[in-house]
Parts: sequence; structure tokens; C-alpha cells
Amino acid sequence: MRLVLYYFFKIFIKTGLFFYTKKVKVLGQENIPKKGAVLFTANHPNGLIDPLLIATHIPRKTHFLVRAAVFKKQLIARFFDLLGMMPIYRIRDGVRQLSKNEEIFNKCQELLKNNKTLLIFPEGSHNRKRTIRPLSKGFTRIIFRTLDESPDTNIHIVPIGITYQNASNYPSKVAVNIGKPILANKHYNNNEVNNSVKKLKDLVSTQLESLSVHINDDENYNQKLSGLNKANVDFTKVKTVNNIIKSESSLNEKTSKKNRKNPFFYLIILNSIIPYTIWKFLSKKVSETEFIDTFRFGSNIILFPFFYILQSWIISLFFGRKIALVYFILSILLILFYTKTAPTPAE
Repeated sequence: MRLVLYYFFKIFIKTGLFFYTKKVKVLGQENIPKKGAVLFTANHPNGLIDPLLIATHIPRKTHFLVRAAVFKKQLIARFFDLLGMMPIYRIRDGVRQLSKNEEIFNKCQELLKNNKTLLIFPEGSHNRKRTIRPLSKGFTRIIFRTLDESPDTNIHIVPIGITYQNASNYPSKVAVNIGKPILANKHYNNNEVNNSVKKLKDLVSTQLESLSVHINDDENYNQKLSGLNKANVDFTKVKTVNNIIKSESSLNEKTSKKNRKNPFFYLIILNSIIPYTIWKFLSKKVSETEFIDTFRFGSNIILFPFFYILQSWIISLFFGRKIALVYFILSILLILFYTKTAPTPAE
């Protein structure tokens, strides 16, 4: 039953993401081993949208670690558990909570020993900066402990780079680039654990820097990012943008079109004034930029369909079911048309 519910919600969320994003470009799916233990390691620019994008666009069922703060409410915790999410505790969650990570790490080890998949964000936190930050050693700890207990288990690490055109803008384009698998067993020497940790972190970090747009986080970071934004580059063309960054070539400034100039935007607002007003109220409570997309997507995937169905029912009372059905279909198509045609400027 849990498996049926998992795939139901996977299809539901993937459909929601189809209406929410202008385009999700996935490259490298052939790099994912069809069988055996796989540890996906991804960069983390955009809150809970990141794991949802990955989980819904790879063929294998995936479990993943997310920060424990989102598990505070019991109903939400049960829903996330159904989707394969597991909480990871940090110092900011309280020193006493850190002991709970031991149980979570044990679950991760069992998943790998049973040839399942696991997704981890080794940067340790989300951040919109277009740079691959230093990786924590948590993912290597899970791998090495698994290999110590089950040395015959082959564990492949598959890096995934996520790049948004504009992570907090609706609609946005997204590139999900899946890297080459790294057989962790080849790089683990239990007599030289520190060297093994460093080697695996370097291998993963190097791939992530090529799989997502990466600007070195130094004194020139803001200048380089500003130049790319002014040129309104398509950040989802990751390889091209990274080549521009490496070449340090100058770019011509381009003016970008604003979403609000699209007349369909106002039609959607007029037709969706209640869910839109609710979202604007909820958005004021979002304290972290990286969670804007998460809360917008989460509220919209529920509010908009609910109110369209409600409004269609009210129309059916006055004008009949056929008119109500036409209204409902046109409302959905209006959202879809706007999402797929609206401009997606850089930040």
C-alpha cells in the first residue's frame, strides 16, 4: 500500500511541477545504475523543491535526507515519511537532537545494504549562491560504515547538479544534470580513512562543479554573477555558462522582459484571486529566500485546483455542467500556457 501511495504522490507532484516550471531539462539518466545501491549526491540551492525535482525525474524509488525542521508537524512528518524523506538533525535543532542522527544513519546503511537508493545534499544546507560549497563528510560516513558491515555491497555515488534560471521566480527553467557513477568501493581504504574521505569528496565536488553553474566563491564572485545576470544568460545551459565563466570573456548587456507584462498573468490573477491572495499572505511568513519556491509550490498545488473545482461547481449551479467543465479546462490551460510561455529572466 505504501508503494502505491508513493507512486501516486510521485505522479501528483510531477504533474504539479510540470504546471509550475517552464521547463525541466534532465540530462544523463543513462548514468543511473538500474540495480544495486546508489547514493545520489546533489547541490542544494532551493529548499524542498530540490529533492522533489530529483525524486520525480529519476526512474528509481529514492529515499532522501532533509533537514529536521520540516518534520515538526506530525501530519506533514507522516506525509514526508511516505515520500521516503528522513530527517537529519543539525546543531541548530538542539544538541540533544543530534543523537537521533544515529538511528537515521542506521536506516541509510540498511537501504544501501538492501541495494536501494538514497539522496543526500552533502553541502549540508541550502544556499542560492551559484557555487559548489565545501562538502561535509556525512555521506562518506554512511558509505564507509556500510562497507565495514557489508564489504560485498557495491555502492555507486551518482552526483547530480541542479541549476535554476531564477530559483525564486515563477515560472523558472531548471536543469538537472546527472553525472557519472563513482564506485565508492574502489576509493575506500579502511587503513587510510581520512585520505579516502578526501578523495571521495574531491571526486564528487569536481563533478558537481561541472554539472551545475559554478562560480568560485572569491572576491570576484559578485562581479562575475552580475555580468551573467546583465547578459541575461540561460543558466540552464550549464556547460555553455561554465565555459563563459572559465574563459572570463566579457558579455553584452541585454534587457530582460518582466513577467508582469504578459497579459495572461492578469487573467490568471483575476480568475484565481482567492488562492493568489492566500499565497501572498502566506509568503510574508517565509523567512528564507530558498524556501519561497517550496511554499509557493506547496500551496499552489493544493489551493489552485481546489478553488478551480469549487468555482466550477458554483458555475454549474447557474449555467450547467457543460459550461462549468469548459471553464475548468480553460482555467487549467491558461495556467499551462502562461507557465510555458512567460519570460524567465536571470536574477
